[in-house]
Amino acid sequence: MRPSKHGTENNRSGQIYTRHQRLNDALNLGTRFYGDKERKWQCMDIEIQRHVIHSIAAFLDSVYGDKMHYPLLKASVTDIVRALVWILQSNNGSMLTMAANVTVKLVSILPKSILQLDALDLVNPLSSLLSSNQTEVAISCAAALNLVLSNLSTKSGKEVWDILKKTESVSQVISNLRLISECTKPFEYFQQMALLLSTILWWWPPSRFSVWNDAKLMKDLNDMLIKLDVCHKVAVLKLYSAVALCGNGAKKLLESGEALLEQMVQCMDNSLPYFVRIEAFKLAQCLAINEKKCLHMMSLCRQPIIEAIISGLSDWRSHSRKVTSDQMSLLVEACRLALITCWAGEHHIYFWKQGIDKILLDLLLESFHNQSYQLSMTLDEQIATAKEGLNANYLLVLRSYVWDILGWLATHCGEDFNPESDFYFDVLIACACLTFVDTIQKWHKRYENDIAGTFRSESATRAVLMMIYSPCKYIASKARFILSEILKPKGLECLNILLNFLNNLSSGNSGMPDKLQIIIYLMGFICYSCLEEYQVWIIKQKGVETLFSLMRWCLSNHFQVERLAFAPHLQNIFHEKICCWISAEDWEGKDILLFYSLWGLAELIKHSGCVGNNLDIIAGKMTLTDIEAELVSKLQDICNDNCAPGVQWYAAHVLSYFGFYGFPSKLMKRMGKAISDKDSTDLQFILTNGECLSVHGVMLAIQCPSLLPPEASEVTSDDSSATGSMEIGREFRKDIRLSAHVDHEALVMLLEYVYLGYLQVGEEHVKKLRTLAKRCNLQPLLQMLCRNRPKWGTAFPSPDLSVALGPSEHRFSDVILEAKETKLLGWTCGVCSLSVPHMHVHKVVLSSSCDYLRALFQSGMQESNSQAIKVSISWEAMVKLVDCFYSGNLPKPPSGCIWNNMNTEEKLDEVQSYVELCWLSEFWIMEDVQEACSDVIISCLGSARELAIKILQIAANFSLWNLAEVAATYTAPLYRQLCDSGELETLDEMLADMVRAASVRFSQQGGNHFQ
Repeated sequence: MRPSKHGTENNRSGQIYTRHQRLNDALNLGTRFYGDKERKWQCMDIEIQRHVIHSIAAFLDSVYGDKMHYPLLKASVTDIVRALVWILQSNNGSMLTMAANVTVKLVSILPKSILQLDALDLVNPLSSLLSSNQTEVAISCAAALNLVLSNLSTKSGKEVWDILKKTESVSQVISNLRLISECTKPFEYFQQMALLLSTILWWWPPSRFSVWNDAKLMKDLNDMLIKLDVCHKVAVLKLYSAVALCGNGAKKLLESGEALLEQMVQCMDNSLPYFVRIEAFKLAQCLAINEKKCLHMMSLCRQPIIEAIISGLSDWRSHSRKVTSDQMSLLVEACRLALITCWAGEHHIYFWKQGIDKILLDLLLESFHNQSYQLSMTLDEQIATAKEGLNANYLLVLRSYVWDILGWLATHCGEDFNPESDFYFDVLIACACLTFVDTIQKWHKRYENDIAGTFRSESATRAVLMMIYSPCKYIASKARFILSEILKPKGLECLNILLNFLNNLSSGNSGMPDKLQIIIYLMGFICYSCLEEYQVWIIKQKGVETLFSLMRWCLSNHFQVERLAFAPHLQNIFHEKICCWISAEDWEGKDILLFYSLWGLAELIKHSGCVGNNLDIIAGKMTLTDIEAELVSKLQDICNDNCAPGVQWYAAHVLSYFGFYGFPSKLMKRMGKAISDKDSTDLQFILTNGECLSVHGVMLAIQCPSLLPPEASEVTSDDSSATGSMEIGREFRKDIRLSAHVDHEALVMLLEYVYLGYLQVGEEHVKKLRTLAKRCNLQPLLQMLCRNRPKWGTAFPSPDLSVALGPSEHRFSDVILEAKETKLLGWTCGVCSLSVPHMHVHKVVLSSSCDYLRALFQSGMQESNSQAIKVSISWEAMVKLVDCFYSGNLPKPPSGCIWNNMNTEEKLDEVQSYVELCWLSEFWIMEDVQEACSDVIISCLGSARELAIKILQIAANFSLWNLAEVAATYTAPLYRQLCDSGELETLDEMLADMVRAASVRFSQQGGNHFQ
C-alpha cells in the first residue's frame, strides 16, 4: 500500500526538523562570543568544522525548494553565516573547498530579503579568497559573492564597496581573468570571474576605469568572445554591457571596430537560445545610450544590426500563437533597441526596407500576419479592422514601444518618402488615431480604471502628433485625413473639452490637475490646430491667447516635467547606472509643457496669418502692444537660458513671427558690442554707391565666411618671428568692393546677424535678406526667414568663436596673450617663433568679453598698442580663460572615472588653474567667470576633500579670502587627521585658526554638515 501524501509530508517535515536540530547541535560545538559589538562564532578544531559544514549542507538540502520551512532557515541563517565566515577566514586548505561550496548552496537558497540582511558578512571572506590558488575555491567564492552582490540593497552599497576596495577585489578578478589567455584555468573559472566582475561594475561606477583602461584585458576579452562557444559568450556580453555603462568604456569598445559588433550581432541570431540573444540586445542598448555613440555604432554595422532588430521583433510569429515569457523578454529588448529610431540617420532607411510598418502592425493586432486582407480596403474598412484588433488588447506591454517607434519613423522621414505598402501604414495610422480619440473621449474612465492604459495613450497621442507634423508629405497628409475622418462624429465636442481644460488650467481655476492629462490634452489641441476644418473655430475661440497664457503659466509656476516621468517603458535600468556619458537631454527636455505650448502657438499664429500688425485680430482682451512686448521678452529669455534645444528652437521660431530672426545667446549679445568698435576693424566693404561698412575679419571668418573674398584666405607672407606675425595682423586692412546686386540695407542687416546672432527686421525687408542669406549659405538664418518648422532633434545653433583660434584664422589675430612661466617642456607655437607660451587672439573678442581689457585697449596708454599682453597666470589657466571668452563657457575639469582615478597631485594641478582664474577674474572684474570658477572649485572639493588644505593655502596666497573660508570648511571633517599628520602645523597661524574655527562649527552642527 502506497504511503499517503499527508504521511509523506509528515516524514519530510520530521526529517527537516531532525536535521535542523543536528545543525544546532553542531554549531553549539563552537564558541560564540562578542567581538566588534556583534556576536561571532569560532572553532579551531578541524573535525568540528567539517562536522558543522556537513550539518549545514544536509539541512540546506532538506529545505531546498520548500518555502513552508523557510522560517527554520531564517531562524538559523545568522548562526550559519557566522560559522562559515570563521571557517572561510581560517584559511585551512582542506576545509576551504567544502566551505566555499556550501556557501554557494546557502546564498542560492536564501530569499532576497534574508540575503540582503544576513549574507553581507560573507563579502569580506569571499572577496579575500578570490586570490586562492585552489581553482575550485576561487570559482565557488566568485559564484557565491556574485549572488550576494546581485541581490544587494542600495543602502548597503557603500559598506560593501569599502570592503571590496580593502580586499582589492577588482584588481584580483582582473588578474584572474588574465590567466585565461594563458590557458591555465578551466572555462568555469573565467565564467564566474567575468560574471562577478560585471556585477561589481554594474553596482559601482568607480570600478569601471580599471577594466576599460586595461588594454591587455580588453584585448583578451575580445579574443575570448571570438573563440568561445556561442552559449558561453554570455559572460563576456554581460561584462561588456557593464563596461559600456561608462561612456569612456563604451568608447573603448567601439574603438574595437567591426569585430566586436559582428560578434554581438551573431549572438542576436534567431538560431540561438533566448538568453544569449537577450544579452546581445542589452549590450547594443548600452553602446547606443546617446546619439553620438549610436550613430558611431550604426556607421560600423548598420544593416546587420537593423536586420537583427527586425528578426527579434518578428521571430515569434513562426512559433505557437501564445507568446512565451522568453519570447516576450526578447521582444521587449528588441523594441528597446529599436528606439534608436529617435535619432535621425541612414538607419531609418534600412528599417523601412525591412518592412518595419508591417512588423509594427503585427505587434498591435493579433494574428494580423495570418489574415488575408484586401489591400484595396476602403478607409472605413481599415478603421473597422484597426478598432477590432485594438479591442483584443494583444501584447499590451509592447504598445508604448510601437507608438514611439512609429512616431520617430514619421518624424525623421524625408519629404518625398513613400512607404512600399500604403495599406499597412494606413492601418497603423488608424490604430494610433483611434487610440488618441478614445483617450480624449474617455479620459476619466480610463484614468480611474487603467493607469497603464493612460501611459500607453500618451505614446499613441504623441505618435499622432508626430505623424501629423511629419516632414514627409505622404505621412502628414494621410495622418491628417484619417484623423479628420475618425473625428467627424464628435470632433468639435472633443475639441471643446480640450480648450476648456487648457483655459481653466492657465487661468488657475482648476487647481493642479494630473500632469499626464495636461500633456495629452495639449498634444491633442496641437493636433487639432493642424486640421483645416477646426483652425478657424480655434482662432475665433482665442486659441492663441490660450496658449500664450499657458506658456506664461508654465514660466511663472516653474512647471517642469520630463517625458520619462509618464513613460515608464522608457525607464531603462541602464540609464540609472551610467557614468561619464555626455548625454544630451531629450529635445523637449524637462520643460515639456512649455515646449508643446510654443509648438502650438507657432502653428496657430502661422495658420491665422497673425504676423506683425495682424496679431491684434486674435489678441483677445490683451492689446497688441501688451502681448507682443511680453511675449518677445519671454521668448528671448528662453533662447538665452539653458533650456532644452527643442524649447529654444520653438521660442526662436515664434519670434520670427514678430520680426526677430536668428538665435539670441549671451555670448553673441556680448559680441554685439563690437558693432560700434571701428578701431580694430580690418576689412571694409565698399558698395557701388560709395558707401562703406567696416567689419572685423575674424567675425566674418567664423559667422559668414562666404562674405570673404578667396584671396583673403591666403597668407601672403612668411611669418618668421612673433613680431612679423603681429605686424601683418595689425596692418592688415583690406577693401572689398561688392557687386551692384548687393543691397545696402540687406547687408547691414546681415552684418547685424553676424555680430549678434539674430536681428530684427520688418516684413518688407525679409525677401531681400532671404536672398542674401541664401547666397551666403547661412542655412539656419535662411530657415528662420522662411519660417520653416524646426526639425526634431536638431541642435540649437550655439555660437562658438573657438574656431578663430585655429591656425587657419591666425591671419586675423592682432594681439598675443602671454602666460607666465609654466611646467610645459618643449613648448612651440605653430604660427610664430616666440618661445614663451602664448596664444594668438583677437582684440574684438577680448574687448567684448572683458571690460578691463576694453578699457585697456581704448586708454591710449602704451599698453593699448602693445602687440603682447602678459597675463600673470599659468598656461593651463590662460587656455581656460581664452576658451571661456571664445565659447562663452568655462571648460570643466575631468569628471567621473577619469577624475576618480587621478592621484591627489594631478587633481590639485587641475583645480589650481581655476584658483588662478578666480584671482584674475577679481582683478579684471569678470564676475561671471569668477562665479563659474568658484563653482568648479567647490565641486572638486566636494569629491576630493583631501585637496582642501592645499587649496586653502593657494587661495590665501592669492588673497582670495572667501575661497579660503570655503576650503577651510571642507577641511573641518579632516581636522583630527590633519593634526595627527602634522599638516596643520605647516599653515601659518591665521589659516590654522580658520581650520580650527571650521572644525568647531562642523562639530556644533552635528558632524553631518556635508552629507
